[in-house]
Amino acid sequence: MVSKGTATLNFSNGHPPVELPIYSGSVGPDVVDIRALGGKAGMFTYDPGFMSTASCSSTITYIDGDKGVLLYRGYPIEQLAQQCDFLEVCYLLLNGELPNAPQKQQFDDTVKRHTMLHEQLVRFYSGFRRDAHPMAVMVGVVGALSAFYHEAMDISDARHREVSAFRLIAKLPTITAMAYKYNQGQPFMYPRNSLNYVENFMHMMFATPCEEYRPNPVLVRALDRILILHADHEQNASTSTVRLAGSSGANPFACISAGIACLWGPAHGGANEACLKMLEEIGDVSRIGQYIKRAKDKDDSFKLMGFGHRVYKNFDPRAKLMRETCHGVLNELGLKDDRLFKLAVELEKIALEDDYFISKKLYPNVDFYSGLIYQAMGFPVAMFPVLFAIPRTSGWLAQWQEMRADAEQKHRLRQAGRGPDGEAQITEDPDHDAPDVRELLPLRKQRVLHRGLV
Repeated sequence: MVSKGTATLNFSNGHPPVELPIYSGSVGPDVVDIRALGGKAGMFTYDPGFMSTASCSSTITYIDGDKGVLLYRGYPIEQLAQQCDFLEVCYLLLNGELPNAPQKQQFDDTVKRHTMLHEQLVRFYSGFRRDAHPMAVMVGVVGALSAFYHEAMDISDARHREVSAFRLIAKLPTITAMAYKYNQGQPFMYPRNSLNYVENFMHMMFATPCEEYRPNPVLVRALDRILILHADHEQNASTSTVRLAGSSGANPFACISAGIACLWGPAHGGANEACLKMLEEIGDVSRIGQYIKRAKDKDDSFKLMGFGHRVYKNFDPRAKLMRETCHGVLNELGLKDDRLFKLAVELEKIALEDDYFISKKLYPNVDFYSGLIYQAMGFPVAMFPVLFAIPRTSGWLAQWQEMRADAEQKHRLRQAGRGPDGEAQITEDPDHDAPDVRELLPLRKQRVLHRGLV
């Protein structure tokens, strides 16, 4: 980052002013470096949810929410989704540049060599209830990978990190498909190296030993594009979770498992499911007007799901591609007159012509159509967040590797503590140089502690 001078922080309590450096990255807003604030002023900043805090510097993904721009390593998402396949994008995220033909072939071949699961790991599935949520299975099985690959677990070794990345990218579709097959009571379908990444995943998901299965090329390309659109998205909740877990030195399998657990939350990986539920609730085109009226009513708890975005204040660039993909899939499957799809198209049309939504820039986001596509392809709703985890693993791994190479990435947070009597107290990381807890507790709590109740 380039220095752009300093900012002066003045205090109303008589403390002398503090000068803080200002830095500028190659893209995005300038940042004020507040790392020295604690030492100079004995204070920390207070930013709940880190809504105005840059937790790291990164060259992987850039978002300009006002302009509706999403770049992977400087490449516009529109170009990547239209001209590349998913493994090319994986290579880009991990290595910083698109591969040439020999590099692409070698990368694809290496992924194919790692798609199978250890047979003892396959037996883990029988330990879950048949109706277990697939995300619960994913968290457990991905975390368990660390128990099988001890020969490449030195995270300080670049070759070990590379092998672990290949294993995770290759095995996530296999783990996902086996979770689905186990839930359905069907036999596992093992990977086939004659198929490409997406074809292989669809084969493991939908084939049975009873008959030949040939993935539909239109659906293969559609799913490949969806994987590209979901590969990375800057410092969101799950990415920050992976970085935070990795800052402690945890192995990559544990870090990705932590990211999957965070992604499971309905406010992150469950948004497209919420859109489908909303469409089902509306039920018919004739009822759209009353639901839009409810969405405008600040006293009504109803929310129009799939519109607007925390980051994008303009049209989500992924949504345009997702809409085009949705049309292609439903045309291919003869579902153009599908009730929910027609409802979604009409809802989008009305919302985009309504002054309320225009003024607030509540444009359709990527989740608005993705659930419809998944459902049309035959994926059950419970699999939606898992389909998010497969591509996002490549982004998580790129972020994890970047974090490992960054000496500044310690991720030691602070808090504004309330204290036993509700008074605000700023405290440091409790895992480092913490005094005896008995010295901090008031007498009334010490008595409880001594009785073994704390």
